[in-house]
Amino acid sequence: MQNRTKKDESARKPRGRPRAYEPAAALQQATDAFWKTGYAGTSLDDIAAATGMNRPSLRAAFGDKRAIYLKALNAYWELKLAAMRDALQGDRPLEQALMSVYDAALSIYFSGRGRARGCFVVGTAVTEAVHDAETRKVVSEGFRKLDADFAARLRLAQETGELKRCADPEALAMLATATMQTMAIRARAGSSRADLRRFAEKAVAVICG
Repeated sequence: MQNRTKKDESARKPRGRPRAYEPAAALQQATDAFWKTGYAGTSLDDIAAATGMNRPSLRAAFGDKRAIYLKALNAYWELKLAAMRDALQGDRPLEQALMSVYDAALSIYFSGRGRARGCFVVGTAVTEAVHDAETRKVVSEGFRKLDADFAARLRLAQETGELKRCADPEALAMLATATMQTMAIRARAGSSRADLRRFAEKAVAVICG
């Protein structure tokens, strides 16, 4: 047993350093940092402090600041769209389904510590989309999906007689998306959750006719 070679011993040793972070948790921490101060106001050092990772580790795991931000933006869209689709599923009345969507949105907008932080897209990506083509593409595609999901549910309501035959599901879907965006802006501006829910109720009443 004592005649083992160094090669044999090295073969038994695990290669590489063990991962000292959880990718999903680190990305969420980076997202929170961007959400708080925006893309321009958040440095790589800020992200490193938020995640507990050093700059070389951040670059190795996620890339540069822009790459981290785009990953955070895409992950946020996935979360928001999943919450919306879950709220729209089932055979509940249209009014209840729409309010479930807005309640899910409010849960996101008021998920930060302290003051409401609103929507990550509206709060951070809209400004960057003006001069960053990839951010603009992610934002516009996300809004397109929001409109499409709302429109699909509204068409179903029209087919089942909940919505008038003369209604325009696509136009109402854009109104539904605009309501969500307005709620996000007002949340950041200081409106209470209760006030925003009442705002949503009024919008839903208009959409449902």
